[in-house]
Amino acid sequence: MARRYHTLDVFTDRPLSGNPLAVVHDAADLDTAAMQAIAREFNLSETVFVLPATGDHRADIRIFTPGGELPFAGHPTVGTAVLLASLDGLNPGSETTFRLGEQAGPVPCRVQRLADGRFTATFEAPRLPAAIDHTPDTAQLAGILGLDSRDVGFGAHVPSRFGAPVSFCYVPVRSRAAVDAIRVDVGWFGETFAAIGENHPAIFAYSSETAAAEAAFYARMFAPGLGIAEDPATGSAAAAFAGVLNRFERLPDGRHGFIIEQGFAMGRPSRIELSLVTRDRVVTGVAIGGGAVILMAGHLSV
Repeated sequence: MARRYHTLDVFTDRPLSGNPLAVVHDAADLDTAAMQAIAREFNLSETVFVLPATGDHRADIRIFTPGGELPFAGHPTVGTAVLLASLDGLNPGSETTFRLGEQAGPVPCRVQRLADGRFTATFEAPRLPAAIDHTPDTAQLAGILGLDSRDVGFGAHVPSRFGAPVSFCYVPVRSRAAVDAIRVDVGWFGETFAAIGENHPAIFAYSSETAAAEAAFYARMFAPGLGIAEDPATGSAAAAFAGVLNRFERLPDGRHGFIIEQGFAMGRPSRIELSLVTRDRVVTGVAIGGGAVILMAGHLSV
């Protein structure tokens, strides 16, 4: 059968930048093995499969990397929300809200279409960030990333692990140049995290030196066990990063906004907008936002 799909570039307002995403429509008759095979065929960091809505959802979705399924992911949520709002005929100067059903839970989304026709979307993280025990030590992480141990850490920031619900190891790096110099040792990567019981490890390396003055952090993300050598923009990592910021920045009560740059080292510059709310030193809300551009439409013969 001819099955519709679209591709988008997410966390950007320009085509051929940001994080590419494939969205496959009318996927109710596809089993898990077929979805995984299609995700490997697209070979993007994530592919979304749109399923009939349950409850009050606009749609239910499943998300696959080339190496496995995720319960939740950021750029698939933003991209799918924008695509569905576009197909629903959202007019310039308007906005709409709905929920997407993901394995991690319902995800509230708000999509805006600006007066010039560009789309942006914001979603509320389905779970709040939680700390995870057993972070590899600085020397191990520096070796995995091809850095000197002196490159790891800045200010109060030291390596940590958080999930929301997808888990990441967060590695602070002293400079943007050092972030760009990272070269991952895949074997050491897998061995180190297997020793602490993490089967699908991901590292989010970040610096407070940025390309744009309005940005707060500059980052790269690596998850070779999921088939992602490097990801141009990782919304799920940004969601859990709220826990990192709350721990090391000692944020006062209130709402805080941060812009995260990612994908620059890959030639896919991306801009992720992170908003978090804190009260009594606890994160009580997290939202992730950004733009998306619909790039291609076609049909799969499966």
